[in-house]
Amino acid sequence: MLSTYQYPKFEYVRPPEIAEGRDGHYPVVIVGAGPVGLCTAIDLARQGRQVLLLDNDDTVSIGSRGVCYAKRTLEVLDRLGCGEEMVQKGVSWNVGRTFFREDEVFNFNLCPEPDHHRPGMINLQQYYLEDYLVQRARKLPNLEMRFRNNVIAVTPGEKQASLRVETPDGAYTLTTDWLVVADGARSPIRTMLGLDIEGKVFMDRFLIADVVMKADFPTERWFWFDPPFHPNQSVLLHRQADNVFRIDFQLGWQADPEQEKKPENVIPRIQAMIGDDREFELEWVSVYTFQCRRMNRFNHGRVLFVGDSAHQVSPFGARGANSGIQDADNLVWKLALVMDGKAPATLLDTYGDERGFAADENIMNSTRSTDFITPKSRTSRTFRNAVLGLAEHHPFARALVNSGRLSVPSFLVDSRLNTADDAVFAGNMVPGAPMDDAPIESVGGEPWLLQVLGDRFQLLHYVADAADLDAASVAALQSLAEGPIPVEPIVVAARGRAPAGLRTLIDAKGRIRERYDLQPGTTYLARPDQHVAARWRALDPARVRAAVARATCNA
Repeated sequence: MLSTYQYPKFEYVRPPEIAEGRDGHYPVVIVGAGPVGLCTAIDLARQGRQVLLLDNDDTVSIGSRGVCYAKRTLEVLDRLGCGEEMVQKGVSWNVGRTFFREDEVFNFNLCPEPDHHRPGMINLQQYYLEDYLVQRARKLPNLEMRFRNNVIAVTPGEKQASLRVETPDGAYTLTTDWLVVADGARSPIRTMLGLDIEGKVFMDRFLIADVVMKADFPTERWFWFDPPFHPNQSVLLHRQADNVFRIDFQLGWQADPEQEKKPENVIPRIQAMIGDDREFELEWVSVYTFQCRRMNRFNHGRVLFVGDSAHQVSPFGARGANSGIQDADNLVWKLALVMDGKAPATLLDTYGDERGFAADENIMNSTRSTDFITPKSRTSRTFRNAVLGLAEHHPFARALVNSGRLSVPSFLVDSRLNTADDAVFAGNMVPGAPMDDAPIESVGGEPWLLQVLGDRFQLLHYVADAADLDAASVAALQSLAEGPIPVEPIVVAARGRAPAGLRTLIDAKGRIRERYDLQPGTTYLARPDQHVAARWRALDPARVRAAVARATCNA
């Protein structure tokens, strides 16, 4: 029990397969109702797919676990319909500070530009995220959730996968066209199928303490190397919702996890950090080790792995849940097209390619962070401490300080789904890039660009005055809405309103022009997951259709 949160108890309902004595079939079955499994299920159901979500538990995650949710994740959650609840409940922050002993040596700002809808990060206990996602899922009539349904066997096939599911009322059998596995780092299904996962286990232990207290610590990420209250080790502090503070203490590999979790050993560490006179209450304590590893492939025929079941990283940098939710964001639109017969199954190979690249990027950054935070030799520690000592006064050393390179979305610049540029552009919005947000004035009322984008292919076409759009351009834009994979045309303009009912976004502050290097005629093709698929300096419907074909493996 927690003093700040009451765990829900999700009702177990006897499955119809048991009640009626029959096998069941669902187009998509998702195993695991953590953040990644829930996001995958919600996204598919929103887009009209019949989904069954199975979980062996009947509540949300125990303890705060995941804490930090990055800007890109919040943008995905906005698209799924529950981002606002997250931001309102969570603690928003952009600034992180790093200390060496008693001195601040480095700081950063995750969102230095103005006019972005979401902050660089929010801090929120994972049980809130799961709670909000379950509430959202229950509003979708074609999404069925079954709790206390434990998958005990999986048999993959060429056209379907078969599952055996254990419940309090006995076992039953399901078949599914597509099985999405989101059953966590230990992944029983991965083990059942004998699939590999390779990587590195780090020989260190960390204590997590969630502490309830009223404190004047700012809403920033604070990280200490060798502080006086915990010498020769590191400490991380985050403020969460409900006056709960997450504190991570490095312990060393020789620490006894069971002893370190005892209140009589945890409380003195916290008192040394915050002072003996400050009242606090321990809410949750855990000791963990971590690893950086991944499966060689994330898609295996009709079985698809997402989140921690496919890849794991250390917690420094908040790359776990954030990366997993982006897995779902990448997978769902591709799976939907394949299910509808609008794209070949090879499109799912690009899920493994793109998210495998992202996993490698996360593992590289996470490994480097961990090696800097927990040096394993005297030479490494001497180098680390020298960098920290120099960083306070010398800018060149600050780039070497690594207390966790925080989660950012991957730029999929080498994806085979991209259409290469044939003109010169400035800025970061290259093919494969996650699309930057910007404030807009929209006829539909949405005040942000990313609230308009997503779930389908869309074309942004820029003109100075939308009212001056010529008839040929109007006809060309309208023609894109036809065909097996329609493209929604959107006119971006500094002013005016496009004729013929074309959707118009007014770039009143000029941020879209600035971030996308727009000139009259510039055109961007956006993927359903808000990544750039292609861009041109002039509108050409034939090139747009070719880019859509390439982005869906139909070329």
